[in-house]
Amino acid sequence: MAQSADSNKKNAIANFFKALGNGFKEIGTTFVEGDFKTKISFLIFGFGPLLRGQILIGAALLALEVLFFWFMAGFGWKYLSKIGTLGTVATKKVGRKTVYGDNSFLILLFGVLALFAVLAFVVIWYINIRENRKEELLLKSGKKLPTNNEVFMSLFDKNFHKTLLALPVTGIFVFTVLPIVFMILVAFTNYDKNHQSPSNLFTWVGLENFKNLVSFSGAGIGSTFTHVLLWTLVWAFLATFTNYFLGLGVAMLINKKGIKFKKLWRTILVMTIAVPQFVSLLYVMKMFANDGLINGYLIKWGLIKTYIPFWTDPVLARITVVVVNIWIGIPYMVLIATGLLMNIPEDLYESARIDGANPWQMFKSITLPYMLFVTGPFLLTQYTGNLNNFNVIYLLTQGKPQSVNLAEKAGNTDLLITWLYKMTVNDTNYRMAAVLGIMVFVVTAVISLVVYNMLPSVKDEEGFQ
Repeated sequence: MAQSADSNKKNAIANFFKALGNGFKEIGTTFVEGDFKTKISFLIFGFGPLLRGQILIGAALLALEVLFFWFMAGFGWKYLSKIGTLGTVATKKVGRKTVYGDNSFLILLFGVLALFAVLAFVVIWYINIRENRKEELLLKSGKKLPTNNEVFMSLFDKNFHKTLLALPVTGIFVFTVLPIVFMILVAFTNYDKNHQSPSNLFTWVGLENFKNLVSFSGAGIGSTFTHVLLWTLVWAFLATFTNYFLGLGVAMLINKKGIKFKKLWRTILVMTIAVPQFVSLLYVMKMFANDGLINGYLIKWGLIKTYIPFWTDPVLARITVVVVNIWIGIPYMVLIATGLLMNIPEDLYESARIDGANPWQMFKSITLPYMLFVTGPFLLTQYTGNLNNFNVIYLLTQGKPQSVNLAEKAGNTDLLITWLYKMTVNDTNYRMAAVLGIMVFVVTAVISLVVYNMLPSVKDEEGFQ
């Protein structure tokens, strides 16, 4: 299996470079074998299609080229030209007047946008070359080019998928890909509360922020990062598997023959899901506070003399958030497991009983393997989701209790995602928050890829036997 995966990776890389080589070869062949219309189209987009009567295609290509140069001349180049320094002219006061200089934030943002525009221009240039090549080959073979009306109508027929996806793909690039690239680049700058645009410039610092993240001496926060990372991994493991196995146990108990009011128990579980999670979490946070209902009644009944520090003791706070997560997470797992348990063939259990298997042996050999096979991908998504489970941690503890041994105001219950949030919103330390964002992605991606290839449902796609 591992050899097959390595082989697929090598084939993918080889296919990529092969396609890249074929692309360059096609460009060269098109220029050498093309007529003057095609050659001029290398510089003036759509020139060949326009002269061949393909007005719609030629006009669209030419309009995109004009739009690119208009954008770069009037807006894009102003920012792209400064992206190497992120600005050199600082804002300053001249008498009572503020003279604004460069804005590093806008230079980085619109500089990245301009880079995307350049990449889009290269893609359109290649499409323009392929269009000329296609038209020439059609004419040389004695066939007619499609009419402008046929080209237009194809946008709502065989090319309708392109028409339909044009706007969503553009939106994804502008509102998803661009911010992600911007965030990644911020990690290589000194953008923080002391370097806020437009009053103060920020600049490139290379890998300095990453060195600080893994450094255990001086101004480094390596020990804090290790502390938060380990707790994030432990929390995700506990939050995932406690809910999974306890939810599975409750579902099996409700489904057991002889249990009365099954519909009532399931209805109660559904009702708990219907309550907004943030309401439940805030209520529980108040209940377990030093002056909350739990401590108040325990003291009133004489069971304790002083309050239990549910949220102020580091170890107890971690245990409490795991327990509370069990309380809010079990209902989801019970509903999922209930449907899956009903699909396990009853014949398997009957055969096991005839062979003398006890309930534990049937669970270990039939129920659990089936559940793990079917819910393997679900478990993985739950684990990665818990790695970034902002709501439970922040609404219950806000990452507290704080510790003098932890840098950058990290708390003992902080996950990477909540620590990132506090860095961004509370401390405006955007550079380190961006670095943490990258690390969250790396940790999540590595775990997802490794575990996914280990899942039984991936190794044996033929199904559970």
